[in-house]
Amino acid sequence: MIMAEKKTGQIYTVSKLTREIKSLLENTYPFVWVTGEISNYAVPASGHSYFSLKDQQAIINAVMFKNQKRNLRFKPENGMKINGLARLTLYEPRGSYQLIFEHLEPEGAGSMQVAFEQLKRKLSEKGFFDDKHKRQIPFLPSAISVITSGTGAAVRDIIIVAKRRFSNCRLDIFPVNVQGDGSENDICEAINRVNQLKRSDVILLARGGGSLEDLAAFNSEMVATAIFRSDIPVITGIGHETDFTIADFVADLRAPTPSAAAELALPDKKNLVQAVSKLQATLNTAINKKLRADHQMIFHLISRLKNPETIVYDFRFRLEDYESRLINMMRRSLHYKKGKLHWLSESLLSQQPANRVADYKRQVKTLSTALTHHFQHKFQQIKTNHRELSSQLQALNPAAVLSRGYSISRFVSDKRVITHSGHVKKNDQIEIILSKGRLITRVEKTNDEKKII
Repeated sequence: MIMAEKKTGQIYTVSKLTREIKSLLENTYPFVWVTGEISNYAVPASGHSYFSLKDQQAIINAVMFKNQKRNLRFKPENGMKINGLARLTLYEPRGSYQLIFEHLEPEGAGSMQVAFEQLKRKLSEKGFFDDKHKRQIPFLPSAISVITSGTGAAVRDIIIVAKRRFSNCRLDIFPVNVQGDGSENDICEAINRVNQLKRSDVILLARGGGSLEDLAAFNSEMVATAIFRSDIPVITGIGHETDFTIADFVADLRAPTPSAAAELALPDKKNLVQAVSKLQATLNTAINKKLRADHQMIFHLISRLKNPETIVYDFRFRLEDYESRLINMMRRSLHYKKGKLHWLSESLLSQQPANRVADYKRQVKTLSTALTHHFQHKFQQIKTNHRELSSQLQALNPAAVLSRGYSISRFVSDKRVITHSGHVKKNDQIEIILSKGRLITRVEKTNDEKKII
């Protein structure tokens, strides 16, 4: 029977049987949803993705071509559980069937959430989130560049807060698309443009709230890289307080909302004015305290100054001492020379050299003449010096100053000398010492002008 069936039945070639099986599979399962775990994931130079999809009991080969991968919002990885739409086909050269995926999405969490976590992990490993790369936010920026939608509520909120907190700061608005196609390029170009202009101290990147899809531009690697490479500090105010984006992690400072970002970027001018006023009052108090201390020091030093009469007496005593020492020195010199002359005379008489007597007489006469001349010259020098010192002493004498028309004024009560009109009050009794006589007078008016008439 088997032999008969062989003769009457159709005999398939391997190729024909394979083609019919392939046709049967592709017609029966044109598109199927499949779930499983990715393993043996590989991407060769062609850019296509080859992997296996398995569960606890079976495994099947799979592929996803490069054109379909462009629509993925996440990167497939080994061990990731996915759901996918695929076509079932059979690869004729090997006679094995496989799945050709048109779409993939992670099982459980959405693809955008997985893409967010993957990019966050990638940038964290590169150091994009490290504190050492965070730039210092200026305390009081002179200009702020605002990158946001030109028609949204975020830009209006930022302008209102900026005017309220510090209206002197200039705001440069760079309107961009914050969602949709091309929004990533718009944001990056705006950040690069602000850095090229170098007119701002801070960049404020903001937009209103929205879904994860609406915030996709701020979760892109392109925008994160532009923020990281910016030379100007970046403050983000994206979405609502609970929204966190990749841009927030890379930025130098994150604010929960656009309005909060403006508040973080600018101090409150009223508080600054109050602080400056308080510091000014403290400074004035310190200056006044220092002036009072200096005035007290001046009064103390004035009280330690010597009376001019005491200085004159000191010079007089010194002059008398010099005069006494000079007279004693001259007497000792004369006594010495007389003694020497006497010794020479005795020596001459004792030797009685007749042929040298005349020479010695002439020498004695010459020495006597020179001694007399020297004594007279020296005495004249001392006399001249004495006159000069007496003249200087006379110039320092207060009586001489009074004789030239000057006077000394002092308080009658404590005899303090008056040197400044500011030390005198109206009705104070003043004693005026003149060259001849004294006057007692009472102050009617004071004038603190420094000009001397």
